Amino acid sequence: MVACSLMIVGLRAQSPAGRPPKQSSSTKISPLSPFPGETRWTLALNNALVAPPAYEVSTGYFPIADDRIAAYDVATGTLLWIVSARPRSAPIAGDGLLFIEQNDGIAALRASDGSVAWRGALSEKLAVPLAWNSGRLLAATATAALAFRASDGSLLWRHDLGATTHASPALAGDRVFIPTEDGRVIALRADTGEMLWEHRLGAAANEILAADEWLFVGSNDNYLYCLNAQDGEKRWRARTGADVVSRPIVDGHRVYFLSLDNVLRALNRSNGVLQWKKPLTFRPAWGPVKAFDAVIVTSIQGPLRAFFLKDGTPAGEMPTGADELAAPVFTFEAAETLSLTMVKVTRNLATGAKVTAAIRSFDPPILESVAPLPGVVPVVGPIER
Repeated sequence: MVACSLMIVGLRAQSPAGRPPKQSSSTKISPLSPFPGETRWTLALNNALVAPPAYEVSTGYFPIADDRIAAYDVATGTLLWIVSARPRSAPIAGDGLLFIEQNDGIAALRASDGSVAWRGALSEKLAVPLAWNSGRLLAATATAALAFRASDGSLLWRHDLGATTHASPALAGDRVFIPTEDGRVIALRADTGEMLWEHRLGAAANEILAADEWLFVGSNDNYLYCLNAQDGEKRWRARTGADVVSRPIVDGHRVYFLSLDNVLRALNRSNGVLQWKKPLTFRPAWGPVKAFDAVIVTSIQGPLRAFFLKDGTPAGEMPTGADELAAPVFTFEAAETLSLTMVKVTRNLATGAKVTAAIRSFDPPILESVAPLPGVVPVVGPIER
C-alpha cells in the first residue's frame, strides 16, 4: 500500500518573530534558513492520500484511503477526528469549515468534529479544485463559475465563461479572477458575478497570485505576467525558457516563481527586471514556498531545498530518505513555538505513513558587556532608614 508521511519543521522562538535575539547594531545579522531541524515527535497515518491535504491555521485535513478524512492538529500531532468522506479533488478549508467536492455535489464539514454543515448539488463536475476567501466559496465547471455563501451553501451567482477554467479561481477583496484555457484572465465582481474586465495572454493562463493591486500569472506561452487588478492592463511581462505553471510568491521587493525549464527566478515586482535566477538539477513539482529568509522548492523525489531570497544562493536542504513528496509544503506560525512551522507530506511503499515534527534550535547569543546607566549614583555604604 502506498503510504504517506507528514513532517512538521519549526523554529524555536527566541523573539516574537521567531528569530534569535538581536545583537548590537555593529553585529551583522545573517539571513535565516529553515534548515536544519531536530526531531521532536512522530506519529503514523497508516494510509495513502487520495487527494491533496487542506489546512486552516494549525489544522490539517488529510483525505486517506477507504473513503475517510482525518483531521490533525499539526502543531502538536494530535488526531482530532476521522469521518467517512471521499473528495473528488483537492479540498479547501476556511470559516471553520472543510469544503469538499463529492460525486453528487459539494459538502461542507465542520472543523470542530467533521459533521456535515451543509450539502449542495451540482449538475456538472468541477473542472478545477474549489477556492475560498472571505466567506465565499468558488466552484468552476467546464462552462461556468459559481459562487456560494460559505456558511450555508446558498448559490450567490453563476457566470458562463465561454471557456474552460484552467486553474482554481483567485479571490481577493471584492473581485474574483479566473484563468482560462483559451488564454484569458477574467475578473468578476465577487458579490454579483458581473464581468469587470478580461485580458488575453499568449496561451493558456495558469495559477494566479493576487497581491495588493497586482496580479501575477504564468502562461503556457513561456511568460510571467503582471496585470493591474483594477482594469486588467499589463504592467510588464517576463520571458522564460518554458511554461510558467505554478503560482508565484511575492515579498515587498520581488516576485519568485518556477518555470518548466527547471529554473527558479526572482524579479523586481515593480518592473519585472531579473534580480537573479537559479538553474535547478531537478523538476519542481509545485510552486515555491517562502520560509524566513529563504524560498523552498521541491521535487517529488526530495529533498526539500532552500535558496536565500536575496541572491538565490543555497540555504540548505532537508532529506526525505526513501520517501517521496506527496503534496505541496505548507507553512504556518505555531502558537506553541511562536515561530514558523513547515508541513510536508510524503509517501513510502515500505515503511508506511508517519508524521514527524522537528524544530530548529539556535545557539544562545553572546552578550556584550553592558555599560552603566547614565546618572546612576553608586552606593558605597549601608542605607540609613
